[in-house]
Amino acid sequence: MANIVWHTKLRIYLDLTKDDLGHPEHPDLWEMVYRMDRMYADRNVPVAERDLQCGGVCQKAGVEAWMHLRLRANGRREAVHERREDEERHVLPMSDEHKAYQERILKAAEEGGFRGDSEVRTRVGRSWIQTDTLIEGADGRRIGWEVQLSPAGTNGPRSVRARASKAEKNGITPAWHTDRSDYAQRHDTHWTRSDSLPAYIIAKTGDLRVVSGFRVLDFWRCDARAIYPCPNGVRRCGKAHATPKPRDVLFDELVRHTAAGTIVPIQFRTATKLHRFWVTSQDRLRLDDLRSDDTELPPLQEPDSPASASRNRPTCKPGMTTATPDHPPPTTLGTTAPHGLIPAQPPAPAMETETAPAPLPALPDKTNTLPFPSSPEDGSGLPDELIALQQAADNERRKLELLDSHEERRQQRQAWFEAAAATQTAVTKYASAKRLNRFEVERRLRQAARDRT
Repeated sequence: MANIVWHTKLRIYLDLTKDDLGHPEHPDLWEMVYRMDRMYADRNVPVAERDLQCGGVCQKAGVEAWMHLRLRANGRREAVHERREDEERHVLPMSDEHKAYQERILKAAEEGGFRGDSEVRTRVGRSWIQTDTLIEGADGRRIGWEVQLSPAGTNGPRSVRARASKAEKNGITPAWHTDRSDYAQRHDTHWTRSDSLPAYIIAKTGDLRVVSGFRVLDFWRCDARAIYPCPNGVRRCGKAHATPKPRDVLFDELVRHTAAGTIVPIQFRTATKLHRFWVTSQDRLRLDDLRSDDTELPPLQEPDSPASASRNRPTCKPGMTTATPDHPPPTTLGTTAPHGLIPAQPPAPAMETETAPAPLPALPDKTNTLPFPSSPEDGSGLPDELIALQQAADNERRKLELLDSHEERRQQRQAWFEAAAATQTAVTKYASAKRLNRFEVERRLRQAARDRT
């Protein structure tokens, strides 16, 4: 198909993207030309004798490519080539980088036990869907990978939005990957992005990072201790919220986990925009749970002594450990990331080796005044009873993820809340008694509980 048509009898170019075909002096030009072409078709006149030629790519290549007109049910005007080889002349050749991505997707899926194929055409009614690489995943799941390294439109039947929507309606989960930073900021589909790399780097077996398009959800309670602003625009609403945080993931692991269903696409609406990205299936389950019944996290109980501190954020004090922007706080509900997740990296190309996060600063050692016996095994300086409470709360949360019944989940959620509330109360009393930063105590406690698991 082409948008520019050369009329050999009228000696004019017809631009099908314009209502007047580019000739405002002839308001009924399309009706006249289309009616004449239909009359030729009814009389079985060959396409080569209907006075219409491709006036774009084919004409520039010095080829006489004859065409006929077609009017879609939605009102779209099209000029169709008579021969397939003329039509293929309008398709841009596939780049080496594009081919390397297709080969890598198939290889990664095969290593995970999934099969797939490239350039797959799926019949949909009277039309079809062509997918760059189609992976057959678990439980009948079909992931349609589209590698977009060249310009892509935002509107029209051939746009990214239309193609992704058509694939999704026909049982194919669209997964669009690019190396362009401007596409990563678009939300017409679930984009993922890697750095711009040559084909031989993409094709090799080394780690390939996805630096955009994957998130982890941080679940938190909107109270005076929250580090995020309330998304409802009030000071503190007391409800539970979820905040997405960027996280890098290995490309091969992303391919395998999307096919297995452990990484899934979601739509996350903020006050001004609808965002589309990928998260773990556990995060989406908890987000659906949060949205369905407006679940609130257990309230923190204040110590018995009356509080005299200001409502404003505390300032730094000598000898007190504070959180730094380089180390974002962990999620309140403790998400366990799937294998392949790596610390967030800058958008510039980086070395393929992973760097371990810097160790957290140690809490002040005041074992002579601890309200509970301290644990010498993990070196955290926290009491064993406190760590046991955190482990008990984590175990109750894990049980919740294994339940399907709504009633069982409600009962288990209540048990989890009670265990979490007991832990939070103990943390508050311990931090108050030791005059420590409560946030740092809670962060160290969660790390100690994970180390003992």
